[in-house]
Amino acid sequence: AGMNGTAIENFVCVIFNVSFMNCTWHVGSTASGDTQYFLYWKTSKKEDFTGCQNYIKDNYGRHTGCRFQNIKIENKSAYFLVNGSRSGQNIHSEENCLLTNCISNYIIVEKLTPPLNVTVNCTEASHGCEIRWQPPRTSHVKRHGCFKYEIVIENK
Repeated sequence: AGMNGTAIENFVCVIFNVSFMNCTWHVGSTASGDTQYFLYWKTSKKEDFTGCQNYIKDNYGRHTGCRFQNIKIENKSAYFLVNGSRSGQNIHSEENCLLTNCISNYIIVEKLTPPLNVTVNCTEASHGCEIRWQPPRTSHVKRHGCFKYEIVIENK
């Protein structure tokens, strides 16, 4: 329901430092300056939606994003709802689930922290080095076999 062309476009969420998430979007192509958007999200179908508390705004004061703190997406899913109004009329609502394998018009990504507890043990006897580390902390990935690492060795 709602007026065509008023729905948000290019919805993207970026998780960083494990528990922070920024979601941003573009205003609908026919949305006027008085269009206002509201973002709600949850991590389970059984939960109630939680509204954004810290909006990012454009030059017209329209909500074009949200900053979240202390998030947890442990089951690899998140559900987002964006609705709003302009001049007292409802805009087109967008509701979508984001699953690791079923992303449609929405994108969610995580910027990973570096690996933890990196240690290097070199011995002259073997003319080699042993390098060990622990996987980075993430908001929801529990299978550490998903990570690939690259080691760059420089002689100094």
